[in-house]
Amino acid sequence: MNYARILLASLCAFVAYFTYGGILFGALPWLRKEYAKYPAVYRSQEGIKSAMAFGMLAMFVALVAMVYFSGRGIVQGARFGALIGVFAIGSFAVHNYVNLNIGLKLTIQQSIAYLLQWIIVGIVIGIVYKPAVHT
Repeated sequence: MNYARILLASLCAFVAYFTYGGILFGALPWLRKEYAKYPAVYRSQEGIKSAMAFGMLAMFVALVAMVYFSGRGIVQGARFGALIGVFAIGSFAVHNYVNLNIGLKLTIQQSIAYLLQWIIVGIVIGIVYKPAVHT
């Protein structure tokens, strides 16, 4: 097991995750506007900022686990990222649609965004991570 490569790939995946998320959720107004329709459900920007450090730490730990179980190369990384994306859709986006008072449009937008985000993260991991060679 190559711990240095696991950490490097996790760090690169972390950067990719938050870069894509920042572009998608920060720069594109259509998704931000959809979230704004549910102020009783989602935290304000100030509230998000107060919880962000904990969320970033939790995401990094999740990415370390993802790297540990992922494959090598672009195709394997994309495939693994797609599996994580499908899991996120079922366990997060649709689950929240059932439990929270949010609309179907936001659920669909989240599902598309998260699937693409996890595929990108999987590709980055597949490119960066090189498992130890067993002899």
